[in-house]
Amino acid sequence: MTTTLNSFEADKTANIQQAITEAITEARTTCEQDGSDSAGCAVAWDTVEELQAEKADQQQAKSKKTSLENYCDRHPDSVECLIYDV
Repeated sequence: MTTTLNSFEADKTANIQQAITEAITEARTTCEQDGSDSAGCAVAWDTVEELQAEKADQQQAKSKKTSLENYCDRHPDSVECLIYDV
């Protein structure tokens, strides 16, 4: 289950990075066509900023662990940390 969850998180991170890359390309194209002072250019770069903020939020949320998770990282064989598949 953990492997599946970790691969899902990795896919999610890869997807948002791909979306950021595509948004940057689109923003550059829009600014070249419409001019750097156009409303379309500003909106395109706002989209890039929002995607980058979302990626940062996801990374921050992933890095926060509970006390039990920290304990289990240090003591994986303790009774509190054992996980049973039923």
